[in-house]
Amino acid sequence: MAHAVKELFPDVKVAIGPAIEDGFYYDFDKEEPFTEEDLSKIEKRMREIIKAKNPFRRKDIKKQEAVKLFESLGETYKIEILNEIEDEEVSLYEEGSFIDLCRGPHVPHTGYIKAFKLLSVAGAYWRGDERNKMLQRIYGTAFTTEQELKKYLEFLEEIKRRDHRRLGKQLKIFEINEEVGPGLIIWLPAGAVLRKIIEDFWKEEHIKAGYQLLYTPHIAKLELWGKSGHLDFYRENMFSPMYIDDIAYQLKPMNCPFHIQVYKSEIRSYRDLPLRFAELGTVYRYERSGVLHGLLRVRGFTQDDAHIFCTEEQLEEEIQKVLDFTIFILSTFGFDSYEIYLSTRPEKYVGSLENWQKATLALEDALKRRELPYRVDPGEGVFYGPKIDIKIKDVLGRAWQCSTIQVDFNIPERFDIVYTGKDGKFHRPIMIHRALMGSLERFIGVLIEHYAGAFPLWLSPVQVEVMSISEKQRDYAEQIYNIFKNQGFRVKLNVESEKIGYKIRQATLNKIPYMIIVGEKEKESGKITVRSREGENYELLSVEDFIEKLKYLNQRRC
Repeated sequence: MAHAVKELFPDVKVAIGPAIEDGFYYDFDKEEPFTEEDLSKIEKRMREIIKAKNPFRRKDIKKQEAVKLFESLGETYKIEILNEIEDEEVSLYEEGSFIDLCRGPHVPHTGYIKAFKLLSVAGAYWRGDERNKMLQRIYGTAFTTEQELKKYLEFLEEIKRRDHRRLGKQLKIFEINEEVGPGLIIWLPAGAVLRKIIEDFWKEEHIKAGYQLLYTPHIAKLELWGKSGHLDFYRENMFSPMYIDDIAYQLKPMNCPFHIQVYKSEIRSYRDLPLRFAELGTVYRYERSGVLHGLLRVRGFTQDDAHIFCTEEQLEEEIQKVLDFTIFILSTFGFDSYEIYLSTRPEKYVGSLENWQKATLALEDALKRRELPYRVDPGEGVFYGPKIDIKIKDVLGRAWQCSTIQVDFNIPERFDIVYTGKDGKFHRPIMIHRALMGSLERFIGVLIEHYAGAFPLWLSPVQVEVMSISEKQRDYAEQIYNIFKNQGFRVKLNVESEKIGYKIRQATLNKIPYMIIVGEKEKESGKITVRSREGENYELLSVEDFIEKLKYLNQRRC
């Protein structure tokens, strides 16, 4: 691809071009944006290069020789990369008239390349740094057969169809407003209803599971984050402090220091443990503008956060309970397939190696006892402890990071929290950090894509729309509407003058699970005709029977 671009646009400078999970990309420094027509020309030239079966030839040369070569070609980005390489010798690959800095290896010649497609162009800062120049990144993909390529392109179309940003706008769930700021979510009425359903369910289940609910401030003195360790290990993800009465305050990136303060608000005994605090706490983290993505990557989000304070003897049982609770919550929302990772000690960490080993072993033993398959993710723990990460798989098989369980011996020590043991002496509790859905924003974004916006009945912002065929049935439609509303269903009334076909089409586009259609025969019989959003019709049902059906589906969270 880079060869084709250089031939078609000789003034372009090439940057980096790696293979990625689903294909490849290459970054180019070009003043004018690449167009769709440009991509077609590049593809055409790529096919000609493939047809020529140009061999890939490796050349190992001294680094200084490579610098001189790329200086002669005007490839400044290659020179910058070379200057950072410590080896005295580097490898280049030559193909036709094109030469590039590359470790290799490559296929023997270009003719081995079979099925490929250039997909899109996006902006990308050089080295991912906003202070650097914006380059143009061309994405592509390649397969060994046209059939595999076709299947993958169909998969990409399905992803576009389910894109939560498009559906979020269509279904009026959320908005991101430039006047408010990027990465900050405004929940529209339908989204607010969806959030309330999820939050009410979350709260009910946590109370059943022995958690106490908390609400904590959105800001705190900056020194609190120094004591917790976040300033040392997490500063780049925190917003700049603000000053109130000459004292530095910080928008909270985490809820845990507040929960520690709640623990410290009373003298605790071994009889109080395990102590479980839970909060739907909104936090704020600085994310670069280039990585913000709808609901999936934001700057302000609500965590379904909880912290469990327990003794060392209680630790493994509490982790197992959290694992069970996590699986229950996720499966209720329709996620039954997971990837589980045990993340171990990172390079930068706090606390003793002995405590890290105890914490890691407790997480590992809990996974084994629950017979949950997992993989070890070396060095990916948080600075204060190891963790279990659970990635849910959606209907398309894509994995999304949501749930996390983290064991922490260190923050309790930093804040010097204790409990009185059976021996009358002070002991240090262990702290478990956990989130089941993770970020509510991210989780709802995944839900939208998983269901393509067609939520199950219990989650749908509007469950039923009552619509009249003509003005003559207005009174009967209003009567039916009031019956369903009084029964606690989320119901909408449509007695406007549009034709019934238009009303049905709009309700279907809005993904409303059921439409109640009332005409003269329904009015005369005192019954209703029901249509599902999938197009199934149920004629002349009794109102009571349909209410019972909906109650049954709601109770089962279907």
